Amino acid sequence: MKQVSIKDVARAAQVTHATVSRALRNSPLVNAVTAERIRQIAATMGYRPDLIARGLVTRKTWAIGAVVTNIADPFIAEVISGVEELAMDNGYSVFLANCNADPDRELRVVRLFQERRLDGIVVVSSRVGALYMPLLSQHKVPIVLINSHHPDEFVHSVMIDNIGGSAAAVQHLIQLGHRRIAYLGDQYGLQSDTDRFGGYRQALAMADYPFVPELVAHGNAKSDGAGPAIDRFLKLEKPPTAVFCYNDLTAVGAFRKIYSHGLRIPEDFSIVGFDDLSIASYTEPPLTTVRQPKQLMGRMAVEILCKLLSGSQEKTQIRLPGELIIRGSTSSPRCQ
Repeated sequence: MKQVSIKDVARAAQVTHATVSRALRNSPLVNAVTAERIRQIAATMGYRPDLIARGLVTRKTWAIGAVVTNIADPFIAEVISGVEELAMDNGYSVFLANCNADPDRELRVVRLFQERRLDGIVVVSSRVGALYMPLLSQHKVPIVLINSHHPDEFVHSVMIDNIGGSAAAVQHLIQLGHRRIAYLGDQYGLQSDTDRFGGYRQALAMADYPFVPELVAHGNAKSDGAGPAIDRFLKLEKPPTAVFCYNDLTAVGAFRKIYSHGLRIPEDFSIVGFDDLSIASYTEPPLTTVRQPKQLMGRMAVEILCKLLSGSQEKTQIRLPGELIIRGSTSSPRCQ
């Protein structure tokens, strides 16, 4: 079956080829009533734009690349959902690449996307951050970072307020009456771990609580990395009554280990996570956590890309607040 062309639509609508092109691009140069009539005719005829031909004319591929540290991470999956949603709304396809949290691989993937002339690139949880500055100046392909792990701020980025969100989580535990509160971080978290640990210490200082180094440990940001830290905490002469975890996956691992010691949550031990993954509502009891607006972050990154592709030179660094979601995994301690 012959593919319907833009010329076929123009002939059926009795307008010029250029008028059809403008109408399908929502150009203000075409009367709104005429544009709607053309779009309806195009839809009825089954017209689909030829992206290859369109790219030859516009010098665009209508594709963006998304580079992630771990495609299996549920946090990243929700961010990419937001990326794809807004990208498709703006006529872009998304190519996904997994760099396995390897900085060298991350840079290779980004360079490959640039060589393939993708229009823009989104990098989630970047391990190299500001190293993209020279790449940006060389290749002119806009790059937006989401929750970069590198301490240097990149020119275009969307971040969560890790310090504020973490401080709110620990303040919640303090308000419940906990005095010995542990922090279970991520040994590979770089800047995000530094910031969340900083929020933990900030909340302790505001409450005039002493900082106790023995109440700090680091896992691997996965559920299987929480066990050794929880074992060590519970063997202390004065164990903590609560723990603030770097992320929800760590908190899920803490749940399992706490239960293996015969303790109850939250009666004997309170747990707070960070991210608000979908699993957080299904733990027993449901997990108190700091919600990151994951899909919104993905959409905002694409929004920045679209503005850059339209010629904007504006430096854009967005920092979004986290939201403390109080559920059943936290309560006042039975004893100190």
